[in-house]
Amino acid sequence: MRKSNVSSVSALKWLSKILEERFGHTFNLSVKIPNTLLISLYQYPSIIQLPFDFDTFTRADSNMPCTHWDASAEGWQSVLVSPLPAPGVASLPSQLITSTDHGMNVAYDIMGLTYWMLSRQEEVGRTDIDEHGRFPATSSHAHKHGYLERPVVDEWIHILGQVMQRTWPGIKLKENSFCMKVSHDVDQPSLYAFKSPAQIARMMGGHLLKRRDPKAFLLAPCIKLTSSRQISPADPFNTFEWIMDQSENYSLTSAFYFICGHGDPHDADYELDDSRIRHLMRRIHERGHEIGLHPSYGSYQSSSMIDQEAKLLLRICAEEGIHQSDWGGRMHYLRWEQPSTLQALSDAGMSYDSTLSYADRPGFRCGTCFDYPAFDPIKQLTLNMRIRPLVMMECSVIDDAYLGLGKGQAALDKALSLKNTCAKVGGVFTLLWHNSNLVSAADKNLYQSLLAQ
Repeated sequence: MRKSNVSSVSALKWLSKILEERFGHTFNLSVKIPNTLLISLYQYPSIIQLPFDFDTFTRADSNMPCTHWDASAEGWQSVLVSPLPAPGVASLPSQLITSTDHGMNVAYDIMGLTYWMLSRQEEVGRTDIDEHGRFPATSSHAHKHGYLERPVVDEWIHILGQVMQRTWPGIKLKENSFCMKVSHDVDQPSLYAFKSPAQIARMMGGHLLKRRDPKAFLLAPCIKLTSSRQISPADPFNTFEWIMDQSENYSLTSAFYFICGHGDPHDADYELDDSRIRHLMRRIHERGHEIGLHPSYGSYQSSSMIDQEAKLLLRICAEEGIHQSDWGGRMHYLRWEQPSTLQALSDAGMSYDSTLSYADRPGFRCGTCFDYPAFDPIKQLTLNMRIRPLVMMECSVIDDAYLGLGKGQAALDKALSLKNTCAKVGGVFTLLWHNSNLVSAADKNLYQSLLAQ
């Protein structure tokens, strides 16, 4: 895999766009001195000068050093208070930010870090993957150095904003406001509706003999029989109305991502063209919530599969009178190969993608909790799609296979910590919670508590 060129014109334009979205001004980024980046603003003569560490921040590995910088010790404000992680360097000068005759000098490569984290350069060509082909959190630089639960890019950009205000006195920077986005991967819209008679019989046996649950034993065939036209309201996994009620109570819009392809046992047991799924999608749209794409298990390495499934979703939605300005989604099982999956989604016409979190740990895989324009680090192209980083999937926190915190206070504390971190930097807390994981009272109490606080 060839090395990316972070100093390319397209990469600098992309980084300039990141800063423009964050601060509300159009900055000029240029490399005019070897290994030095200059940030300028057309109406001001002063400039900000930073190192531009090409060799470090084009690496596709997780073995670089990391140190920390105490902002308050030098008179700067850290948005998360504690010392900032500084990936890529083993040490920093005693005075990191200094005044010069031409403006300000910052002795840490903030824009190189931004490129490395947001482009997911770290993951390009990696072979240390899990059983589902995913790059795991435990292999990442952020996990190894303890900053996965910190939006390190946002922290450093906050410092850069302060430097801008000292370099260009009187400049008014954009103020970003915290918000929350909730989404739901519809892997199992029903526990019973799409099962065969033989599968229902096996489930009934399990309810009676293993789980000693006579109520579920009797309900299973009844729910199956009453789900011929639409999924029965009594089905345990049919939590869609309840989910939308909760979102509307807190002025949120839920996004529901539907699987549109098959071919692997990990895929859904429903067909998107089924009248019951069409009814469900119409109901979601009627209530003002969002429909999106959940590409099938085997599609993450196949541009043609993603394109075919996206077209199927758009066709059925058009037939049902479902029209949206944006179409986004998330890969099934969070499967991702950088940058081929990214390119495939962009080619399929997706407006955004919200896959990029780790399955085995919650946190900030991209180092940020802000949406941003997608960038292909190999082709050096800004793509016509946005990345909406996922901060937390409920399974990552609850399930024994991952953090294993259960459904009590420990899980809520972890989730609230991530949410509050997003709030402190004025970003977006993106939450994935499967409809099929809102069955018990404990499930619902945990979810409601997270929305409310």
